[in-house]
Amino acid sequence: MLALSGGVGGAKLALGLQRALPAGALAVLVNTGDDFGHLGLAISPDLDSVLYALAGVVNPDTGWGRADESWNFHAEIARLGGPAWFRLGDRDLAVHVERPRRRAAGEPLGSICAELARAFGLATHIWPMSDDPVRTLVDCERGTLEFQHYFVRERCEPAVRGLRYEGAAVARPNPDALALLRSRELDAVVICPSNPYLSVDPMLAMPGLRAALAASTAPVLAVSPLIAGAAVKGPTAKLMRELGLEPGALAVAAHYHGLIDGFVLDVADAALAAQLSVPSIAVPTLMREIEDRERLARAVLDFADRLRDAPRLRRAS
Repeated sequence: MLALSGGVGGAKLALGLQRALPAGALAVLVNTGDDFGHLGLAISPDLDSVLYALAGVVNPDTGWGRADESWNFHAEIARLGGPAWFRLGDRDLAVHVERPRRRAAGEPLGSICAELARAFGLATHIWPMSDDPVRTLVDCERGTLEFQHYFVRERCEPAVRGLRYEGAAVARPNPDALALLRSRELDAVVICPSNPYLSVDPMLAMPGLRAALAASTAPVLAVSPLIAGAAVKGPTAKLMRELGLEPGALAVAAHYHGLIDGFVLDVADAALAAQLSVPSIAVPTLMREIEDRERLARAVLDFADRLRDAPRLRRAS
């Protein structure tokens, strides 16, 4: 199975899928539009959130960073007058140092991710969406900001006027993901409940990946990140309003029109199912505990099994 994921929300479902599937049966293609340089280091927030979540070492309170973290490095940077708006914990720092070291030695990002996954004892494949740089840029009332500057430094406060994915048009999608999408052995593709515009669209903005998804014979389904028009966490609903969209599951499903064969709504939105152009299920999607993540994952897998007999609905719609 292939899952497309951003950071915290997507990582939760990815963990549920990992627990529900046989070892090694899951691959997670992760957004790298959030990647940026900070303090001379190469930071990949979504990749790290997925890595830590699947390895069972993520901070359970935040969904990002390491559990049992210490903050000596961050405190010292702040004391010296350095940029302290982006927090790097002492354990977390090792990954951020090792990644640019290997990149400087000529290793592609995909290879580095595979080595890190093995180092954390994972059989699940964690793939960056591309080895090529793609940058999510937020056009807002304070100018054009790199995503992390908008998201962390500015706390998503500026009103957004538009989004751009610099480099996506020429970026080459991860070759392992493309090979899996072409494979007749692929059971399903799941678009995790990540922000469609900030976490999933940077991937879909790569023409090669969008075309491969559309051509795949495996059923493609998406899980709504919104419950009754509200985001569990993050700026999804705020962003949709600023982009002129009505926050809700229907708008998310419409956003993926032509790519998906099925849609997963929360039970709070069950009444909306009749308005969808693809098959749907309504199940509890709030993932507070590990049991919630596995329960949702099993519902998604069962839904994919039922869709497998009719995976071309999206191309006929």
